[in-house]
Amino acid sequence: MAQTILIVDDDPVQRRLLEALVARFGYQAITADGGESPRPGASPVATEEEIVRVVPIVRALASKGLTVSIDTRKPVVMAAALEAGARIVNDVTALGDPESAPVVVKRGASALLMHMQGEPATMQDNPTYDDAALDVYDFLEARVRACEAAGIPAERLAVDPGIGFGKTKVHNAEILGALSLYHGLGCGLMIGVSRKAFVGGPEGRLPPSDRLPGSLAAALAAVAQESRSSASTTSPRRSGPWRDGRPSRPPAGTNPEILNN
Repeated sequence: MAQTILIVDDDPVQRRLLEALVARFGYQAITADGGESPRPGASPVATEEEIVRVVPIVRALASKGLTVSIDTRKPVVMAAALEAGARIVNDVTALGDPESAPVVVKRGASALLMHMQGEPATMQDNPTYDDAALDVYDFLEARVRACEAAGIPAERLAVDPGIGFGKTKVHNAEILGALSLYHGLGCGLMIGVSRKAFVGGPEGRLPPSDRLPGSLAAALAAVAQESRSSASTTSPRRSGPWRDGRPSRPPAGTNPEILNN
């Protein structure tokens, strides 16, 4: 059975659904848990409060045999969550804190490196790039190399160009149109497009509940580009489902999965 990837935040309804699916069908799953929202305009959360929010959930999910990803940019929270059983760190600052990579190395965890221009509270005020796709590539390349130098091998890394994080609708479109570029980094590629404002129409006025068609269209565009690039890339690793906390190749004859978060 192909691995099913589910994203779960602190919504108890989502968590109960995940547990029911695992119990009924025996799915393997990667769950994502975060105690501080990185959405545009979000305010920071104190480290102690973030730990209180996430550690009990991580411990409960990990105890059920699930692969748990912790969404945080704070090394102390990373350490607490990994101690509680998380196996992947999802960091919107791409392990930019000097203390973050050593935490991941010590625990033998995997990491998702995301690009974000600025801080969540202000990142959408006036994001600017010379070339959005290439500027994001340069940033992610530097972070991948820094993580490798710190002791995290490329097979335990994935990158996320950060759709909607310090980017205009035009920037998002440019990046989505150049996704094959990021395979040159030699690690997994994750894309988060689900119900984001840029799929809510030209002015972003559609409510999140009505953004499913746009989300599917963006995901399919990413899948199609992934499929085309598989025939031409020279990268030794391909993006796809994460198994046991690591990126891995999809089964032969199938399209790699795109993660909507």
